[in-house]
Amino acid sequence: MGIKKKKEMQVAALTICHQDLETLKSFADVEGKNLASLLLHCVQLTDGVSQIHYVKQIVPLLEKVDKNGVCDPTIQSCLDVLAGIYLSLSLKNPLKKVLSSSLNSLPEFFLTAAIHSFTSRLQEELNTTDLYSYRKVIDNISSCMENFNLGRASVNNLLKNGKKCAGNHIIQTQLMNDLLVGIRVSMVLVQKVQDFQEDLWKTSSSPIWQNMCGLLSIFTKFLIDDDLLQTIRSTSGLAVILFIKTMLHPSEKIPHLISSLLLHSVDCTSTPEWFMSSCRSLCCADVSESAVLFLCQGTLAMLDWQNGSVGPNGEALLLDTAHVLFTLSSQIKEPTLEMFLSRILASWTNSAIQVLESSSPSLRDSLNGNSSIVGRLLEYVYTHWEHPLDALRHQTKIMFRNLLQMHQLTVEGADLVPDLFFVELTESLLRLEWHIKGKYTCLGCLVECVGIEHILAIDKTIPSQILEVMGDQSLVPYASDLLETMFKNHKSHLKSQTAESTWIDQWHETWVSPLLFILCEGNLDQKSYVIDYYLPKLLSYSPESLQYMVKILQTSIDAKTGQEQSFPSLGSCNSRGALGALMACLRIARAHGHLQSAADTWENLVSGARIKQGLVHHHCQVRIDTLGLLCESNRSTEVVSVEEMQWIQFFITYNLNSQSPGVRQQICSLLKKLFCRIQESSQVLYKLEQSKSKHEPQNELTKQHTSVSLQQYKNFMSSICNSLFEALFPGSSYSTRFSALTILGSVAEVFHVPEGRIYTVYQLSHDIDVGRFQTLMECFTSTFEDVKILAFDLLMKLSETAVHFQDSEKLQGLFQAALELSTSTKPYDCVTASYLLNFLIWQDALPSSLSAHVTQLACGDGDRSAAVVERNTLMVIKCLMEILEEEVSQAENSLLQAAASFPMYGRVHCITGALQKLPINSLQLVSEWKPVVERLLLMSYRLSAVVSPVIQSSSPEGLIPMDTDSESANRLQMILNEIQPRDTNDYFNQAKILKECNNFDMEDLNASVLNIDTSTEIKGKEEKTCDVTAQMVLVCCWRSMKEVALLLGMLCQLLPMRSVPESSDGLLTVEQVKEIGDYFKQNLLQSRHRGAFELAYTGFVKLTEVLNRCPNVDLQKLPEQWLWSVLEEIKCSDPSSKLCATRRSAGIPFYIQALLASEPKKGKMDLLKITMKELISLAGPTNDLQSTVPQVHALNILRALFRDTRLGENIIPYVAHGAKAAILGFTSPVWAVRNSSTLLFSALITRIFGVKRGKDEHSKTNRMTGREFFSRFPELYPFLLKQLETVANTVDSDTREPNRHPSMFLLLLVLERLYPSPMDGTSSALSMGPFVPFIMRCGRSPVYHSREMAARALVPFVMIDHIPNTIQTLLATLPSCTDQCFRQNHIHGTLLQVFHLLQAYSDSKHRTNSDFQHELTDVTLCTKAKLWLAKRQNPCLVTRAVYIDILFLLTCCLNKSTKDKEPVLENLGFWEEVRGIISASELITGFPSAFKVPGLPQYLQSLTRLAIAAVWATAAESGKRARDVPISFSRLLESTFPEVRSLTLEALLEKFLSTASGLGEKELPPLLCNMGEKFLLLAMKENHPECFYKILKILHCMNPSEWLPQTEHCVHLTPKEFLIWTMDIASNERSEIQSVALRLASKIISHHMQTCVENRESISAELKQWVQLVILSCEDHLPTESRLAAVEVLASTAPLFLTNPRPILELQDTLALWKCVLTLLQSEEQAVRDAATEIVTTAMSQENTCQSTEFALCQVDASIALDLALAVLCDLLQQWDQLAPGLPIMLGWLLGESDDLVVCVESMHQVEEDYLFEKEAVNFWAETLIFVKYLCKHLFSLLSTSGWRPPSPEMLCHLQRMVSEQCRLLSQLFRELPPAAEFVKTVEFTRMCIQKERTLACLRLLAFLEGKEGEDTLVLSVLDSPAEVRQLTLPRTEAAC
Repeated sequence: MGIKKKKEMQVAALTICHQDLETLKSFADVEGKNLASLLLHCVQLTDGVSQIHYVKQIVPLLEKVDKNGVCDPTIQSCLDVLAGIYLSLSLKNPLKKVLSSSLNSLPEFFLTAAIHSFTSRLQEELNTTDLYSYRKVIDNISSCMENFNLGRASVNNLLKNGKKCAGNHIIQTQLMNDLLVGIRVSMVLVQKVQDFQEDLWKTSSSPIWQNMCGLLSIFTKFLIDDDLLQTIRSTSGLAVILFIKTMLHPSEKIPHLISSLLLHSVDCTSTPEWFMSSCRSLCCADVSESAVLFLCQGTLAMLDWQNGSVGPNGEALLLDTAHVLFTLSSQIKEPTLEMFLSRILASWTNSAIQVLESSSPSLRDSLNGNSSIVGRLLEYVYTHWEHPLDALRHQTKIMFRNLLQMHQLTVEGADLVPDLFFVELTESLLRLEWHIKGKYTCLGCLVECVGIEHILAIDKTIPSQILEVMGDQSLVPYASDLLETMFKNHKSHLKSQTAESTWIDQWHETWVSPLLFILCEGNLDQKSYVIDYYLPKLLSYSPESLQYMVKILQTSIDAKTGQEQSFPSLGSCNSRGALGALMACLRIARAHGHLQSAADTWENLVSGARIKQGLVHHHCQVRIDTLGLLCESNRSTEVVSVEEMQWIQFFITYNLNSQSPGVRQQICSLLKKLFCRIQESSQVLYKLEQSKSKHEPQNELTKQHTSVSLQQYKNFMSSICNSLFEALFPGSSYSTRFSALTILGSVAEVFHVPEGRIYTVYQLSHDIDVGRFQTLMECFTSTFEDVKILAFDLLMKLSETAVHFQDSEKLQGLFQAALELSTSTKPYDCVTASYLLNFLIWQDALPSSLSAHVTQLACGDGDRSAAVVERNTLMVIKCLMEILEEEVSQAENSLLQAAASFPMYGRVHCITGALQKLPINSLQLVSEWKPVVERLLLMSYRLSAVVSPVIQSSSPEGLIPMDTDSESANRLQMILNEIQPRDTNDYFNQAKILKECNNFDMEDLNASVLNIDTSTEIKGKEEKTCDVTAQMVLVCCWRSMKEVALLLGMLCQLLPMRSVPESSDGLLTVEQVKEIGDYFKQNLLQSRHRGAFELAYTGFVKLTEVLNRCPNVDLQKLPEQWLWSVLEEIKCSDPSSKLCATRRSAGIPFYIQALLASEPKKGKMDLLKITMKELISLAGPTNDLQSTVPQVHALNILRALFRDTRLGENIIPYVAHGAKAAILGFTSPVWAVRNSSTLLFSALITRIFGVKRGKDEHSKTNRMTGREFFSRFPELYPFLLKQLETVANTVDSDTREPNRHPSMFLLLLVLERLYPSPMDGTSSALSMGPFVPFIMRCGRSPVYHSREMAARALVPFVMIDHIPNTIQTLLATLPSCTDQCFRQNHIHGTLLQVFHLLQAYSDSKHRTNSDFQHELTDVTLCTKAKLWLAKRQNPCLVTRAVYIDILFLLTCCLNKSTKDKEPVLENLGFWEEVRGIISASELITGFPSAFKVPGLPQYLQSLTRLAIAAVWATAAESGKRARDVPISFSRLLESTFPEVRSLTLEALLEKFLSTASGLGEKELPPLLCNMGEKFLLLAMKENHPECFYKILKILHCMNPSEWLPQTEHCVHLTPKEFLIWTMDIASNERSEIQSVALRLASKIISHHMQTCVENRESISAELKQWVQLVILSCEDHLPTESRLAAVEVLASTAPLFLTNPRPILELQDTLALWKCVLTLLQSEEQAVRDAATEIVTTAMSQENTCQSTEFALCQVDASIALDLALAVLCDLLQQWDQLAPGLPIMLGWLLGESDDLVVCVESMHQVEEDYLFEKEAVNFWAETLIFVKYLCKHLFSLLSTSGWRPPSPEMLCHLQRMVSEQCRLLSQLFRELPPAAEFVKTVEFTRMCIQKERTLACLRLLAFLEGKEGEDTLVLSVLDSPAEVRQLTLPRTEAAC
């Protein structure tokens, strides 16, 4: 641990005026021993810290003076000077506190003189007329009153003398903060000055009284002034009540006066005159709500509510205050005032508790749980407990806890548990859904109040229910806090109730067992959140539970490895299982210090083998938890053991390539913690070693131990870094590079050597060589910018090391490559160029020729680095600017030529990148930067002028047609003539094939740079043709606009501004800033292309932020001026306006967004208020078609503002107006208005209900109670109700003309997101009841979708308890069969409402079974009365289908509620009716031919579902009472309608799957036995793809022995022919059918192989065909489903074909299947890789392979599965004795496909064509060289252990010739590469490097087989590759695991 310098205290030195200095000099004695000499010496010092030393000597010196010294003029003068010194010091100066502390000890006989001095000095300060001195006076008075006796006495003295104090002129100050301090000081004076506690000053003639009245008048004005900050008004409210309390006599009148003030009922005749004169404005009726609110705050805060001192009047005041606050809560909607209100209400509950402790019985009655006040409080809590503001939600928690305490105080010690209020409150809370956040906090308060046992008695599963919701991140903190409260309370209760130790078992069963189940079986998010939030709390409270957890989990793991698969907590292959749970528990325990040491963990709790299994586990969270167990510790200096280091190294080998960003982040974070631990513990070990060597030289053992540990640390870190650099090989994936570079960055950061550190165990720079340096440089070529950033940052950390690796020739090539890349047509190339140039700038590695035109700086060593960076940046920017200006000139002549040959945005991007990293604050070449900035601005405007016509055209995307016919050419000419009249070329009359110049010739760089002042001549060496497409032109244009916008925004943000042109303190003038603003305005308001104006917005935001902070008043006012200008332009709707009315108003919303979002949030937000008022007025409905465009603009802008999170809660007050505008706009006849209204409405839904977190549109999240919704937006209650009433009254008019009411859609969309509040049954205000009849009537809409929405919207408006009655009411409105006149739309809407209500009722929880059954029985009886609607009497199939759905839902509900009881449905005769419906239905009688009626598919599906339910019900009862099945499965399967067959097959498939998996019934129902024949017949004649797929899947689920022998009898195919038929289907059908057919064929083959051992040869041809099928199914281009089918097939057949000790297939086929496994393990699809690991797990678990690795029976990740698969395969080759034929095949794998090198050659020689959006092969997972590494390692190991050698040299000669030819060709290709090929030819270079490494590996193996070289000394130099920078050294052979 390094030595840290102590931070020096900075103290400003005190000074005195000249007059006081002369006074001290005159009284100072010669010896310098008196007080004057001491003070003189003190004030002459310039160091404040030294002055403190002298100040502390003042009082000791005075203590030596006797009493006669009081009359000494020296003492008097010195005391006077001391008073002046004290008052001159600033408030926060430490000298002021030291002086006051010293003077508190002043001898008593000096006090009078000192008080006189301080009083006179204070008097002088108070008499000042300087406006800016008031704050200092206030601060001095404040400091006098704070722990300073002398100061307090002086202020008292001032008051006695009647002087003015801190008040009369405060109102004149301009700073709000000064006002606030002034008010607070006045309050402090009144509270602390002793005289105010007496009555002597309470006369009208007293000066103090007059000042008090004046101050009270001022505070009253502050209170009612809405323009002041709310903190000032709030404090003024406190001051007003304090002054009234202090001034009013007798005190008994105070409550009555304040109460009348709050209620606006002040009696002027009986009120004191001084009060009326000071507070008359508060007695008026029009006092604002905020002023009354702050008075309430003052009442609660300033009056004494404790110890019964308030009396009856005080109790009345308390109740009046509550009523006033409740009234205000319905009126106040501004977010900040809402926050104040919630705090004040919480404060009121605190005051109520204080009063209740000694109150009257009447007050207790008024405040008990059943009182109206508590009811209103509960209503407030329920309304605001999910408010967006965290602070407000916290206040609701305080209120709820306090109201529980209030009720406790009112019941006077009665038993709380049976108390009716608590019982009803608990039950109402438990009935709520768990997605309601407020439920958790309120339940937590209830648990604290009444105990957990009462809640567990209601429902024991509550802990499990809470754990279930912990997969939702927004609920996790609330759920974990509630669980913590509960288990703590439960443990305390159990310990108090149970004497013996058995209580712990019950506690574990309640709280720990559900936790372990979640850890083993929960989903990923759920487990992660439980581990992060809940588990630490549980272990911290009960550390002894760790042993219990470990014991259970160890038992579970042992059960799994023992193949006892029925153990409940094992987990599936996709879950983390018991091992993951164990690692999570141990990790948390160690991190929180519950494990004594790591040794205890490894030895006693978990084995090393388990650790390794966890580090490569199939589940990512298990790997993270295991790594966390190794890395995290509660002691930062705990020594890392050797075993831990070995395991970390093992982990890094297999886990760098993680695909999850979250997992990568956690890995890097945990390893950084480990590195910090190594660094900290190494410091301790080093100090220990040093101390031992100094003090105990004889103790060599300890010294040796520490030395060994430090060396182990160094070796470990070096090994880690070696692994990380090796991971940056050619072709490594993005994930690997990101992880490796991040970890290397952490190493460089943790193990740096700052000044003062005495020792560092490791330095990364010591392990850097030329090859690794080049490796980091090549990371710039990655297409991912994250990798570029990490590599650049790491190189900067290694900047000192980089100097040693500079090569002038190489640097020249890098600079040339960077310039070439900066003009590439591929956008990511210019990013690479930017990083290359920045690297060269910071490394001072630019070509020397560039420095000719930059002044050389003379600077010291300290500024040298910054000066060099500045000089280099200037050189590069000048060079780029010269080139760019020439390119812009050429683009002005031909934009198409520029787009095709030299798109200019790359140059601008490089300039921006260079400026971003420039240290702007310390520029030294200011004189040279000013013209450069000016040229940059002019160049930006020129470039923008060239490309803006395209961006601002009405259709920028299709500007240039792709065809060349004459008509298109004419259109093109018209467009181009219109938008770009300056273009002089005739290219639009020619074909689109243009001559293109090659890239710039930078070979003669010196010559080009020497002539940098003249325009650069660009010449091409050879001409070639290229296609110019519309895409190329558009991308060139919008990216150029983007880069210009970002450059200008950055210039404004970074560069200091000049107020006048001749000023030298800045680089930008005010005029230039205004020009930039005008530029952004033009482009944002006129651009049509989203890419252009979105990025212009980013730049403009930077400008507006600078302007709002700028001290220049003219610049400050610019945003406001721009805003007014654009609003006026929007309102005028001038036809000549260039504003874009399409494309969602294009950049206009962005423009206004930028102006408003940068407005300071702490102010009044006046711009936002004015803008919203204007926009809402424009967005409203209008009859004037001329105002349509402004309305569209307004709606689009409102949408953007409501979506802007930076506006936060400030935008909420306008949500109601926005919603009105959207709903009314949706009824407009103009499509554009309706479209914009829809978009605005969508944004409002998100703003109100939150971002949708799932795909389910009808999820219970993103909802709120109707009370909360309408409380937050009260204006919407009457509006929505009125709109809904209007719609409902005309939705089904008698005119029979369809009235679609477009606004109904939006209304129902809002309403369906509301649900009832717990208070809906007790309060009528804002009730949702009035909406219900209108929603029901909306169900009559002629629009089908509207009827469905009305049904869904009705559900949340009906309380769960009222649903049965509502259903019965709805059913009663349905017509009877005898009615003659009815409308099917009415019937359909009503039935949909019944269906959705019944569905919600069946899903509801917390209902007793008996109530549920009884209420559903009543509903069933009502349903039977309208059964005609389900029969043929009802001609409408749509309504018939819905009624049948209701019947089906009833059967499900009642069967669920009556399990193991007498069947209710039978008793009701319900099944008889159902059977009758089915028997009379078209399923039995059939349909007429060509029968097509609306609703037929829906009706058939509903009827089929009901029929299947009836069949299952009959089958279940057959044992009791024989019944005839209404319809058989066979008949359903023979239906001519595919809907019927599909549903039937789905039901049967579900049964077969549940039986096969063992999760359902153990045996199939008798109905399904012997159906194989039926399925075979169906399979042959089925034409519907979905049905055919399900039939094949059923056959696959069935045992082939049941149906395969019947094929010849049923379908006239032998089993072999049936197999061929199945494989033909697998070859030709579409993917899902192909997949199931492949599975089926594989099962048939396996069955044949296992049952017909003797006749295996008979299907050898079919076996080969099957192998080819599997191989084809593994190809990457196939759908995921096909490859997953191949995985399943290989996993199921692995014991038969892959690992069989006696191989069935030929070796070539067996190895081909193994190659499939390896291919699948390297798939880019994670689902495929994860599934493929099951193949390896199965292969490792066989009897003959389980010894091959140490991971048999373990679920492993794909990264190590690849390694293990090769280990098993090599072991099997040796077992099969097939090395001779197998080795050439595997060497072929090593060398790669034969066409790999052909691709390299073709890519090198083909004519380069730039396809703008061509997708290159980007590997996200598969890494060829990792496969080569593993294969090479295992082949070496196999050959070494077996000792096998080829019997003859000719055996491998073909392979040797192939390798030699590849070596020759690669050598030639490397020589043909250009300089810096890794940057300019990245793809080709990488491909060749990979092929080179494969060739090298193959050469090594061949050399080993020939006995020429050993595996440890293999070094081959076969490639002559000048362009090659480095070679990847394959890691030496090591053990597999």
